[in-house]
This record gives sequence, C-alpha cells and structure tokens, in this order.
Amino acid sequence: MTKKMGIREIIRNFSVIDRYDYIEVEDKKTHKIKGIFISGKYLDEIREIVKKIIEEKKKKEIEEILKFAGIANGEFGEKTFQELKAEKRKKYYNE
Repeated sequence: MTKKMGIREIIRNFSVIDRYDYIEVEDKKTHKIKGIFISGKYLDEIREIVKKIIEEKKKKEIEEILKFAGIANGEFGEKTFQELKAEKRKKYYNE
C-alpha cells in the first residue's frame, strides 16, 4: 500500500510507517514531494537500483573527463579544431 503524508503526520504517529510499503513525504504548503519512506522488505532491491544509477552517473562523468584528458595529453597532436571536428563527424556518420 502507498500513501502521501506530511512530515508532521509521520512524526506524530511514527508507527504509521509500518502499515505502508511506500510513503511519499509531501510539503503541505507547497505540495512538493520532499522524500520517500520505503518498507524494509524492499531495501535490497532499492539499494541495487540506486547503486546502478550512481555507477552510471560516475561512468558518464569519467567519460567526459577522459575526453578532455585526451586533448590535454597531446593525443591529437597539432590538429586544429576544424580538423578534429571533421574527424569526429567522419567517425560518427561514416561508420
């Protein structure tokens, strides 16, 4: 079962967490979701999902950094920006 509650409701009756699988914590003034409580029985599955998301973000960040590292260590030699752009275009559109 799921439910949407304010943080004050949860604080006043903390045992309510045991009755629901998923509780969205809502700011009652702005009606924005501030967080969630998930039942402990789903802990391992949620942990794995979050772990995968974090690893994907880190991988993307590293790939972005490595693009610039290749430029910085002279991998491209003395090529101009236009030459690098032409090679990139050739690589992605002619393969």
